[in-house]
Amino acid sequence: MLVAVEPLNAEDPVSIGPFRLIGRLGVGGMGRVFLARSAGGRTVAVKVVHTELAAQEEFRRRFAREVAALERVGGTGTAPVLGSDTSADAPWVAIGYVPGPSLRTVVGDEFGPLPPATVKALASGLARALVHIHAAGLVHRDLKPSNVLLTVDGPRLIDFGIARAVDTVAEGGGLTTTGAVVGSPGFMSPEQVRGDRVTPASDVFCLGSVLAYAATGRSPFGSADSGVHAMMFRIAHDEPDLTDLAPELAGLIRACLAKDPEGRPSADEIVETLPVADPWLPADVLARLGRHAARLLEAEAGTGPEHVGAASAAAAGDPTPATPLPPTARTGPRARRRKPLIAALATLLVAGAATATYTFWPDPDTGGDEQKNRGKGETNGVSARPAGIVPAGFLGAWEGVIQGTADHPRETARIEITQGAAGAKNAVYVQVSENRLCMGRSRLVSADEDKVVYGESDVTNSVPAQRCTPAAHQTLTLRSPDVLEWTSGAAKATFRKAPTGTAVVPARFLGRWRSKPMREVYGDNDDRFTTEVTVSQGPIGTQLVRMTDVFPRTNDAGEMTTDVVSCGSTAVLAGVGDFLVIGPLVKDPESTDAECPENGSSYLAVDKWEGKDRLLVYPMVDAEPGEFLRL
Repeated sequence: MLVAVEPLNAEDPVSIGPFRLIGRLGVGGMGRVFLARSAGGRTVAVKVVHTELAAQEEFRRRFAREVAALERVGGTGTAPVLGSDTSADAPWVAIGYVPGPSLRTVVGDEFGPLPPATVKALASGLARALVHIHAAGLVHRDLKPSNVLLTVDGPRLIDFGIARAVDTVAEGGGLTTTGAVVGSPGFMSPEQVRGDRVTPASDVFCLGSVLAYAATGRSPFGSADSGVHAMMFRIAHDEPDLTDLAPELAGLIRACLAKDPEGRPSADEIVETLPVADPWLPADVLARLGRHAARLLEAEAGTGPEHVGAASAAAAGDPTPATPLPPTARTGPRARRRKPLIAALATLLVAGAATATYTFWPDPDTGGDEQKNRGKGETNGVSARPAGIVPAGFLGAWEGVIQGTADHPRETARIEITQGAAGAKNAVYVQVSENRLCMGRSRLVSADEDKVVYGESDVTNSVPAQRCTPAAHQTLTLRSPDVLEWTSGAAKATFRKAPTGTAVVPARFLGRWRSKPMREVYGDNDDRFTTEVTVSQGPIGTQLVRMTDVFPRTNDAGEMTTDVVSCGSTAVLAGVGDFLVIGPLVKDPESTDAECPENGSSYLAVDKWEGKDRLLVYPMVDAEPGEFLRL
């Protein structure tokens, strides 16, 4: 993790502004980077613009605007600006410096892929930094493993903002030197590859690539061995290779890697969904950080700068060496700008409900079997997990009816399969019956071209609580590209391909619905009996359906009073297609009134009534559906 700092050259200044220079950290496309110290003893990195760039007035103006924006970011998860002079003959900016290895060094050279819990914390920390960067009007444009530093207090995102000035001049044709192209081929967004307008959504795509690298040890779009242009083509047109990715990370990373910028979550949404763990790094990495910090203190105490810790980007051949950042609070204010939620991360229905989505289920075996964390030497430098064995035809989501008929299901099941090795828990299942929803993860036993077998399972969600047992062994036999036969013990069913991803609810279901007037039942009191249903967009496993009942309270004689009862409840989405299948409604904690009814599982359909959209809510028993009209 330690990189030698070169001594100053004869042409180098001994100080810049109030900072005394100690040595050179490197040279990049924009300028030189020096290690320096303030009068108060704080270690900083000073970036000085190249002479040819400083001579361009347009670059100077944009450089000044970017530095001002950097100062507004405030250092949350990033490097604080400690000084600058954008009007000097050689414009410069000084950024806080704290030692720390880069994500590329930790994953690529020393530790191997990180466990899912650490990757989630990494996502949360980097998204928090992006919130502040985007709120300041910046787009990072070069989010990659060598620009992510790992510290005890969380990840730090470096080398951003200034590069945008270089990029702007390049667009105008005024800059042709090496380094004018912003972005690293393996970690660029499709917009960058195509030369389209770059927005904050571009950084989210790059974040997805970085998280995939952290979890698997490789770029999701391959290496540059086949050529840079081929790799960039894959970014723009091909699906990412997420082989061996832990299931609980798949939803988040796939959402970030959506080709359409509008289909990606915002940094705000990621922050709101993911918790911040403490400690967030594996013990082995934390120990290395401690040893690294101790060596840095020894170096600064008098052994000279030749072994001062610098970010390992320079060692990795990165033209602009990384500048480690100081520890900062990981819970700074969030940007208030919001765009419509995309579902893997949050729902519009219940505050905080998105944390229930299956894509973030904890893995009880993290650190074991398919999630082992081994050094690079034990993994041939590629990944800490073996290659998957599941034939491509089985991958994706499948749904079927176990009891009842396709028109009137009484029990349904869904299984979503990702790539994995034998022994990996790479299948997520959901089963719904009249009064129960059970969700879990199943371990892969074997796979061939026609059949996949799953063994033991874990229960990850039970509605009602403590009512589910792990699914029995499951055998899946492929009959056609869209049909497979499912057996589990004595149960058999035909499953068909089903939508998967972060936004699976068909548009016709979305929105608010109110119960159809029933004056023939309630007479003049009809307006006192109302039920509203809200259906939100999201993935399977998320609480996407909310129901609110309002009706008059009755006295002991069964007579209606002027008092009203209000009952709120939510349900988890368990299946999609012609119907939406939902689990039992769960009462809101504040809805404890004895008169609030218990409601079991349901399936929802939409048709037309007198030219209007009508939502039909069928219980999974022989009963008439509730009828609702769109608000």
